[in-house]
Amino acid sequence: MQAQPLRKIVIVGGGTAGWMAAAPLARLFRHGGGGHRCEVVVVESPEIGTIGVGEATLPPIRAYNDTLGLDGADFIRRTKATFKLGIEFKDWGRIGHRFFHGFGDFGPPIANRPAWSYWLRLQGSGGMPSYEEWSTATVMARRNRFQLPRGDQASAANAYSFAFHFDAGLYAAYLREYAIAHGAQRIEGTIVDAERRPEDGFVAAVRLRDGRRIDGDLFVDCSGFRGLLIDGVMKSPFEDWSHWLPVDSAQAVPCARVEPLTPCTVSAAKPAGWTWRIPLQHRTGNGHVYCSAYTSDEEASRVLLQGLDGPALDTPRQLRFTTGRRREAWVKNVVAIGLSSGFLEPLESTSIQLIMDGVGRLVELLPHRDCAPALAAEFNRRMARQYESIRDFIILHYKLTQRDDSDFWRHCAAMAIPETLQHQIELFRSSGRVAIHDPDSFLDASWASIYLGNGLRPQAHEPAADLLEEPVLREHFRRVRAAIDGTVNAMPAHGDFVARVLDAMAREEAAAA
Repeated sequence: MQAQPLRKIVIVGGGTAGWMAAAPLARLFRHGGGGHRCEVVVVESPEIGTIGVGEATLPPIRAYNDTLGLDGADFIRRTKATFKLGIEFKDWGRIGHRFFHGFGDFGPPIANRPAWSYWLRLQGSGGMPSYEEWSTATVMARRNRFQLPRGDQASAANAYSFAFHFDAGLYAAYLREYAIAHGAQRIEGTIVDAERRPEDGFVAAVRLRDGRRIDGDLFVDCSGFRGLLIDGVMKSPFEDWSHWLPVDSAQAVPCARVEPLTPCTVSAAKPAGWTWRIPLQHRTGNGHVYCSAYTSDEEASRVLLQGLDGPALDTPRQLRFTTGRRREAWVKNVVAIGLSSGFLEPLESTSIQLIMDGVGRLVELLPHRDCAPALAAEFNRRMARQYESIRDFIILHYKLTQRDDSDFWRHCAAMAIPETLQHQIELFRSSGRVAIHDPDSFLDASWASIYLGNGLRPQAHEPAADLLEEPVLREHFRRVRAAIDGTVNAMPAHGDFVARVLDAMAREEAAAA
């Protein structure tokens, strides 16, 4: 019996998640490969605002943009983007301390083992600078330098990756224009009800307040925290992780841009949470994520506004949330993407990443009209693994704290943690090895960065690190550090690089006019 292909995909909700889902689906079906056409419809309500604080990303966003064929310079101009080399953490392990989670390793591997294993060995005998001196991304960020990675052979000029900071509202609008140009339809209206087929419980259609009925074969729920279909119709249970991630509130406010234009996000720990700073071309995004059990909204606002490095451009916007995920993000013919599927606080800029990966898996596992249960099971398995791995990675930042200056930080240091994370911490503490539970999430260098940055020093290093003579090893590290130093010093300032990209595009447009 031949399976029936999808005829119509309905995306419930616009915003970043909705249009990130619509763009690749519209591109996929634009030419109707094999004679098959499928409508892609986005139902977007003008009455419902978007969260819109996810302005920092991870390096895979570049692959998403490339898959769509977006012009890099046009993207940077249209979304007011800047470049991101990682996150600067201030006062996390202890007050007065800072460390950097950069996009890249700490020097090239040695004998197929991570360089930090050898650094740990040499540190034991003294005379070694910080491990961060061998992270090209970290050195670049500290000196406010940037250029695109260069060359095919491994070197300091390409030993790093990068992501972007951008205005999430402008990015959603950019993708909306793209998706519509590739055949997606936008219907403006507010969904008030959903019809289900009695024979199998599939959603048959959604109804709008004005009476219109929008039918479909597959429904993608991008309705944010409301979870209109995945929660309101399919009743997929929500796993509450607030006992591990106790922050439950945030305030966000933009301020005027100040110089220099830094190529990194900044996260500064505060008595009941932490603040973010995200530099864009036209402004700086700021926020305070905190636990309402340990501070008031008024105090949180004071801490946020007091920490701005430019004049505030608005009043702080209040957000509430519960960390956790849907037990199943794909139920029957409803697939939840973005906040409707779960929420992990924005500490490591994973919100847009989870949208992107959810969309990518949906495209990879795109069903026929029957929405085979095995496809849903595989999607749910992979999304659950990713959510849980990122969850543990974020918990790690809190659990390793040495701070005892507030009730919040004392709670974090004492709280129970998942067994998976406990194993990972003990493995690194005892041997300097990193356990990875999900290859689609943060990898070895990122975990090592958080372990070492928060002051966790292994009790032993890998035996393989003893196989090289110490003078040879020290000379290797000296040469790598010198190469990074010379390479970074030759790079332009980050702000100058962004200006060059925009100027080059303006000249091209002027010449073509």
